Amino acid sequence: MKTTEVLKLIPFAAIAMLISCSGDKKEDVEEVQLKPMVRVETVHTQDVAQLHEFTATVEANVTNNIAPQMAARIERVLVEVGDHVSKGQLLAQMDQSSLQQSKIQLENIETEFNRIDELYKVGGASKSAWDAQKTSLDVARTALSNLEENTKLVSPVSGIVTARNYDSGDLYAGNPLFVVEQIRPVKLIVHVSESFYSQIKKGNDVDIRLDVYGDEVFKGKVSLVYPTIDSNTRTFPVEIQIPNTDERVRPGMFARVTMDFGTKNHVVAPDQAIVKQAGSGERYIYVVKNGKIDYRLVELGRRMGNRYEIVSGVNDGDVVVVAGHNRVTNGMEVEIEK
Repeated sequence: MKTTEVLKLIPFAAIAMLISCSGDKKEDVEEVQLKPMVRVETVHTQDVAQLHEFTATVEANVTNNIAPQMAARIERVLVEVGDHVSKGQLLAQMDQSSLQQSKIQLENIETEFNRIDELYKVGGASKSAWDAQKTSLDVARTALSNLEENTKLVSPVSGIVTARNYDSGDLYAGNPLFVVEQIRPVKLIVHVSESFYSQIKKGNDVDIRLDVYGDEVFKGKVSLVYPTIDSNTRTFPVEIQIPNTDERVRPGMFARVTMDFGTKNHVVAPDQAIVKQAGSGERYIYVVKNGKIDYRLVELGRRMGNRYEIVSGVNDGDVVVVAGHNRVTNGMEVEIEK
């Protein structure tokens, strides 16, 4: 080959070598780029207040359905829905015709008993006759007492009238004439997990928020802890009372009850680290360990602003992914954003 031809081929060889070197560098770049970049945060344990929220509907402390024992005409209705009534206050006057007849009958029986009693004392009447008349007298007195109770309906508690089902002149026919509810105090029934059974005691303080009053906190106390646990739900009822001296809390309101079960030392992680498993309620945190992704199934506790209490699944000092989850898989090597 002539020297001039060799010289002509040199540029082409150089170009080929350059292209070859360039291709190797491109492969190296692509290999480096296979490691996705993630942003991380180191998590630590801290004391976390164990506050648990339960929902309930406000109930009257006592509810009385007031009605006579027998059908009778209502002579006068003396109170209206919304009226405050005191214990023993007259609410309605029933027809007294039967009462008057019973009084006359009792007077006659008392007269007859007095006559028998005088004869018995002087031996003019037998013991059996005296006993029979005494029994009749006792029965008549009891009947009169029952009629007096049923012709004057009074409130057994101090409270508020929440229902009136009849008007003056109506014939009582079965439904309660009045419903009187005691709302000083009111009560709530919440159903608590059996895991807290040993921690709830009568007299424990609780905080209550009512949707109608926003974030205003009402104070209450545990008034009753039921002694049995529901085997189906694994919960037990707890009764809570609110003094309600100003009567702002009314039966039927929706309430949120917060109970304090002390503190526990748990890991706290940013909410950005929590990943929800699609199609299930499971939650994961991606931990970077030795440069690789490690999926951890976690149990969440309280949410505190933009952070979560982690009950289990992550340890103190773990490095967790807070950005870049969608680019990683379990066991993948990653680069940590500086």
